Amino acid sequence: MKSTRREFLGAVAGVAAAGRLGDMSGGLSGGLGTRGTPGLTPTADDPLGVRPDFPVTGELTYLDGAYITPSPRQAVDAAQAFLEAKARNPISLGGMLGETVSVRQKFARLVGATEAEIGLLFATSDGENIVTRALEFRPGDNVVVDDLHYETTYLLYQELAESVGLEVRTVRSDGGAAPVEAFAELVDERTRLVSVAWVSHQNGYVHDLKGLADLAHNNGAYLYADAIQGVGMVDLDVRDVGIDFFTAGTYKWLLGGYGVAPFYVREGLLPAIGVDRLGSLHIAEEIGDFRYRVHSDARKYGYATFGFGAVYQLDAALEYLLRVGVAAVEAHTVSLAHRLHAGLSDQGYELWTPRDNGSAIVAFDHQHDVDRVRADLESANVKVSLKAEGTQIRAGIALFNNSDDIDALLRVTGGWR
Repeated sequence: MKSTRREFLGAVAGVAAAGRLGDMSGGLSGGLGTRGTPGLTPTADDPLGVRPDFPVTGELTYLDGAYITPSPRQAVDAAQAFLEAKARNPISLGGMLGETVSVRQKFARLVGATEAEIGLLFATSDGENIVTRALEFRPGDNVVVDDLHYETTYLLYQELAESVGLEVRTVRSDGGAAPVEAFAELVDERTRLVSVAWVSHQNGYVHDLKGLADLAHNNGAYLYADAIQGVGMVDLDVRDVGIDFFTAGTYKWLLGGYGVAPFYVREGLLPAIGVDRLGSLHIAEEIGDFRYRVHSDARKYGYATFGFGAVYQLDAALEYLLRVGVAAVEAHTVSLAHRLHAGLSDQGYELWTPRDNGSAIVAFDHQHDVDRVRADLESANVKVSLKAEGTQIRAGIALFNNSDDIDALLRVTGGWR
């Protein structure tokens, strides 16, 4: 038993030392070797030069990135290599934990954070649960959300309202938008937290994080964002916007898989945001017989063994995104979203996404027979999300999409007018 514990502590200590070696942006292979990178040869129908890396482009017109974004072959290869190693010569715990170091460093680069501010969780909702438990709400405290948030958030605050007397204040969007001014009407000195979906899954509305952070901080509150629909599609620098916390699952715009979600906590707030459970990965070193020092940075939020296959997939996906550049992805996809928005407007559709919105998501009511809509989309080999019991279409435009994809959807929608 004691030797097993020492082996584990040795692996953890080795990873902790590796994390102090400086820039490891090239990635820790963890026994899998180097990964391919995008060719980035732009063409007229592939401005980012990425389409050959996405097999989905040869299968169908995929405009459903807001639901699940297909992974590039480089990320798929990394996941497959991990599984192959599991079958033939399993990677050591130290090697797998080393891969989490690489992921945290790359994600920090992607959003302008430090490695110390990035932890790894299992799902997006984990982050808001950790933050709200750490804030220890009291009766009379309030949290301000809006009606563009994800359902899990409402469930969380419903429970807190019932259990601790938290007041939940909800901003009502207008025309699909929830500007800072609308939040300002509800934020006061008893507000502890403002919580938003940075980019709404409902209609793609992009919240003004800087404006909301300033509003929250001026009233002694914090800002949390569910960032799963934003990171990887909209460029972000946490220092510029002043956000306090965010979490982002990786199976959408980060091009990864399920089971890992980077969690950002602003460095000065790390001592205040404690852990809500304990596990072996909290251990930084042994300081006595069965006594341990735990991590003080964001590593402390990853308490137990990860789904390492998803970690390897994410590492390759982040490497890919860093090479392409999120700013380039944003410019390309938002431009296509504006083209789609204009085309749908010209066809007479009622759009729920505001005009000139800053994301790659467009939502609209098709006002047609749902069965025919499904059949026509399937016949045209176009994949989008049907929302609101099938009455609404949500398109999510990814980095591999092009003008032909937008035209394909507009041909279908044009047939319904």
